[in-house]
Amino acid sequence: MFTRLTGAALRAVFVTLLIAMPSLILHQSTSHTVEAVVFVALLGGILVFAEYASHFPSLIQFRDAPPLNRMRFLSALFTVFFVSVLARHDLAPNSLTTIIHGVSYKLGTALDFAYSPVQLMMLMLPSTTPFETVVDIRNSAGLAYAISLLTVVLFGGAIRIYNWPVGQGAFNVWTNLPLFDPTTGGDVVQRLSRDARISLSAGLLLPFALPGCIKLAGHLFDLHLLTSPLSQTWLIAFWACASASITMRGLALLRVADLIAKQRKRVYDSSETLQTT
Repeated sequence: MFTRLTGAALRAVFVTLLIAMPSLILHQSTSHTVEAVVFVALLGGILVFAEYASHFPSLIQFRDAPPLNRMRFLSALFTVFFVSVLARHDLAPNSLTTIIHGVSYKLGTALDFAYSPVQLMMLMLPSTTPFETVVDIRNSAGLAYAISLLTVVLFGGAIRIYNWPVGQGAFNVWTNLPLFDPTTGGDVVQRLSRDARISLSAGLLLPFALPGCIKLAGHLFDLHLLTSPLSQTWLIAFWACASASITMRGLALLRVADLIAKQRKRVYDSSETLQTT
């Protein structure tokens, strides 16, 4: 009980710090923004604490199947931190921001090719956007997208090399998929495979679709608001982290469907062997 509550409290603190990090690094928050950030950070921390403090999950998937959620969190943490520090380079440059700026410039240049997600993020901006801001968006998008790709590759390696999720012990499908109802909708394997394909498609298409959707919705709000350092940080972090998280969910569901199918086959083969003997 104490271990579970301690772990839930630590996770809540980490999530709270993650949400507050851009405002703390950039120092550009107004009084209203500070109130909103504090409210969202505390709300996120409370939700995470309530989820991990309970015996049975209600919202968070794969709670008991590390390192999936840990990799998701670390990906978001590194993305938010590096993009925030990169945005601070124009405000108060130092040795750390200079190093990250140099790395992000190379990544942004390498990923800025025709119809790439990074280029689409640049094309999303209004035509009157200053060139320096466009370059900053390219560098930030390149850095964030590289982190998201690396996270997906590492999780794929964990599935293949470490036999996730059964490499560390038994895997409870229904505990780790609290939003999945096995009693409705037909065969479980087919439903998991279908949900996996949907998640993979959404995760792969999101980096391309989100800039276009924002561009189309430009008449609803001023797109120049996205060029502020704080808005730019959160937009790019969401764009990259959501894509990686949804893609990893698709890979995880495919793996779970494959495990269930193999377990069924073993049970069927065992029954067939018993009947023949």
